[in-house]
Amino acid sequence: MGLTIRSIPISFRSNIDLAVKHYSSLFKLPSYRGTITCLFAGALLLGFAGNAPLNPSVSWFIGSFSLGLCSFAVSLLMEYLSTRLLLRKDVILNLRRCMFLSFLSNMLLFILILIAHALLFYFFSVDLFFKAASLGFFADLTLRFLVIFTISFSDPLKKFLSGFLQPSALFTLVSLVQMRNFHVHYAFYPLLALAFSMLGVWLFRKSLDSIGMKTFGVPSLKLFRAFLADWAENFGQPFEEILEQIGEERDISISLLMFRGERDNKLKAILVVPNLHPGPFKNIGSSPLPGLIQELLEKEVKCVVSVPHGISGHELDLASQEQNRKVLESLSKALMEEASVFSDNASPFLMIERNGAKVGCQVFGECVLLTLTLAPETMEDLPLELNDIIMREAEKMGFPWVIAIDAHNSINGPFDLEKATLLIGEAAVSALKEAARLKGKMGAVRVGAGKFVPEDLGLEDGMGPGGITVILAEAGGERTAYVTIDGNNMVSDLRGKILSDLRGVGVDCGEVFTTDTHIVNAVVLADRGYHPVGEVVDHDKIIEYTRRATLEARKNMDEVMVVWRKVLVPKVKVVGEKQISELSLLTDRVAKKARLSSLIFVFLGFAFIVLSMLL
Repeated sequence: MGLTIRSIPISFRSNIDLAVKHYSSLFKLPSYRGTITCLFAGALLLGFAGNAPLNPSVSWFIGSFSLGLCSFAVSLLMEYLSTRLLLRKDVILNLRRCMFLSFLSNMLLFILILIAHALLFYFFSVDLFFKAASLGFFADLTLRFLVIFTISFSDPLKKFLSGFLQPSALFTLVSLVQMRNFHVHYAFYPLLALAFSMLGVWLFRKSLDSIGMKTFGVPSLKLFRAFLADWAENFGQPFEEILEQIGEERDISISLLMFRGERDNKLKAILVVPNLHPGPFKNIGSSPLPGLIQELLEKEVKCVVSVPHGISGHELDLASQEQNRKVLESLSKALMEEASVFSDNASPFLMIERNGAKVGCQVFGECVLLTLTLAPETMEDLPLELNDIIMREAEKMGFPWVIAIDAHNSINGPFDLEKATLLIGEAAVSALKEAARLKGKMGAVRVGAGKFVPEDLGLEDGMGPGGITVILAEAGGERTAYVTIDGNNMVSDLRGKILSDLRGVGVDCGEVFTTDTHIVNAVVLADRGYHPVGEVVDHDKIIEYTRRATLEARKNMDEVMVVWRKVLVPKVKVVGEKQISELSLLTDRVAKKARLSSLIFVFLGFAFIVLSMLL
């Protein structure tokens, strides 16, 4: 067929896996109660560590416990004031996250104060104790400055103050307990710790930011902050602004197959097949677009709308909600235009199987509808080049238009893109040849449509807001069900179960699609970052819901006119092949660079020790 598979799409899924591996930890912070418990326990440990020298007695225990309570109160008060006054409008750093940061930084101070105790025990030097404790202050400040300057959206002064106040208040409290005779030169050590921590964080961040600047012209940590804002707080604007900046313009093609009742001239159902990708994740870009298309068109024309996955990959993720708006406006205008091409007949449905590839085919007038799957083997995104080849082959067969649906209905292990594309392409060409012969079997077509939105299933279950739609087409005495489930792929055996069950309600054949919506991605703790349809939901439940939508469709079947239309949306900003692959790889590159660059803090810590000993 002359199809050339480029290396970027082949490696893309492994790049995404790297990103998921690093970002999955963002879900793992304790609950509010768990965070307070951690902070309290850490403060008590710090209280006992800070009450030197070690002297197990009732008075020592009471003093240590009191110091721990004071440490907890100081930490809690400082974080409360910080989040209410300094970080009040910050997207990410709320009180729970700041308290957990306090717990982590307090543990660094606790470890260094234990070391300071050992020095005090062996050398009986308060001066040495204070120097070692100041090293703990350096570690405490470094962690806080690194986290706050990296992920906070606040201005630099507020970042500095929120990073500085809690450690300085706690360090002062512990120092006052130990300082019987304060010397002015003691103030030098925490000031040196402050200077070194600021320098270390600046060098570390600059080192990591250079990767993003070289690749996209955007600092790496700015990308991370924008990503985290959406991942943690559903605030997608910063990340979409970056995608708009680094993306490229493409013309987007969308196919419509509309069924209009012959008697009442009302639209009964619309099949919308966009050649764009509903990603990259959560609410970013075109991730929610299948549901948005369905919602808009159902509202405007009052009929069932199905939005299965067209042939496309992540390179055609739209960059922002603004780009979604362009698509929605174009679709809305297309519905208002008078139909120039329509038909009142269709062929029976046939299924071609070649080496594991399954291509369903049905002709509506001069338009061919193809369904593509490898089920029960894994079915993932197919390259846009395949759609171009199918279009050219259809023209050779005398069809002015063909609509190809990537069923995206089976996930069962690894996916070989090149092999899958070749197998499906060969089967699609065979199906088109059969379609040309089906022209002699065309007859009247009856269509019904039904929809069921499960109220007990949500994004965490892998079910998008569009629910389950069924378009039932009867031609040549056979009923064909086109089932569309608003989800991102499905477990491999569910497709067969659904089709088998539908035979019991008078359906002869059909196919099951998913929309590939990525609105279900990044909302659960799972290896993939999402649940395919049927992974965590009882299959019988999904089968029952599909049957209900099918029975609804069967009740309202009627003879229809079929209208097909191509909608071209010009100059839509998409992420692009190179950019989406580089974005996925950037996570791993930065993680590797961070491990190497962390030696900056080791070097500065050693330099702090040497300098403090010399003074």
